[in-house]
Amino acid sequence: MKTQRPAILIIRLSAMGDILSTLPAASSLRKSCPEHRIVWTISPKWLPLIEGNPDIDEIVPFHRNGLPNLLASLGKLHAIRPEIAIDFQTLIYTAAIGRLARPRRFYGWDAGYSREFLAGYFYSHRIRYRSEHVVDQNLELAAAAGAAELVREFRIPAGSPEGALPAGPFVLANPFAGWAAKEWPLANYPLLAEALKPEGLALALNVPPQRRQEVNELAGVHIHVSSLPGLIDATRRAAAVLGLDSGPLHLAAALRKPGVALYGPTDPARNGPYGGTVRVIRGAAARTSHKRRKQIDPSMKTITVDQVHDALRVVLNTAGSHA
Repeated sequence: MKTQRPAILIIRLSAMGDILSTLPAASSLRKSCPEHRIVWTISPKWLPLIEGNPDIDEIVPFHRNGLPNLLASLGKLHAIRPEIAIDFQTLIYTAAIGRLARPRRFYGWDAGYSREFLAGYFYSHRIRYRSEHVVDQNLELAAAAGAAELVREFRIPAGSPEGALPAGPFVLANPFAGWAAKEWPLANYPLLAEALKPEGLALALNVPPQRRQEVNELAGVHIHVSSLPGLIDATRRAAAVLGLDSGPLHLAAALRKPGVALYGPTDPARNGPYGGTVRVIRGAAARTSHKRRKQIDPSMKTITVDQVHDALRVVLNTAGSHA
């Protein structure tokens, strides 16, 4: 009977931007450890981000909806018998998941560096990062686990057409973020759409179905409703993107799309778009905070439509000259 290759288990269940930030680490592990199987456990909601990824040999959807599903997911991970597990999420429950998989070596951040302090005590190998950006921090964790050759590759699925997009060139924006403090006032989007018209550009807002009603009254804006595969496809088709500190922005940066990112309470040095194709505007007098406030941060309100329009023109002209 053929012996199965030893496994490296990647634990990164959510969320969109964080999963995308882990892709280079997965590519580095694949390139550096060809003798291992790369297994990734992920929440089912985010499967479209890694399906078909050539760096991943096996995907284990991790179900937490009910005790039977939870036990079944843990059973699948335990059956893999990973030689190495790496917790890129560094929460108490993801650290516990890794422990229950019983790897020989379990890597994660030291207690003072983990997102939740106690998570650090679950790991057999505790690492302290030096890098500022989360993508580079994840690469440091992969390197500690054995990735000798680091690559900064984002392998993104093709996506699939979904919903109607403008017939001509368009800027794709995603007006919602994980919490409202990171958002730009909705009233600004029609004004930006009007400013883009003379340049032959439409403004398309991508929203999930459950939030369609919140943007229905925005005049002059094309509303694109889609699931995750539709968002990937629309991002690939866009002339440029306008994003917030949220998953769709990091998707655009991973696809090396030209764009503009609007930041307020969160720090773009750590959580900004990676790769250099997206220009960052941070609101005046912004103070870094990760509190999930339900109101738009005052610093986001200081970013003007003219600032955004001018920045989009710059990145579009730069992208055109590079092309």
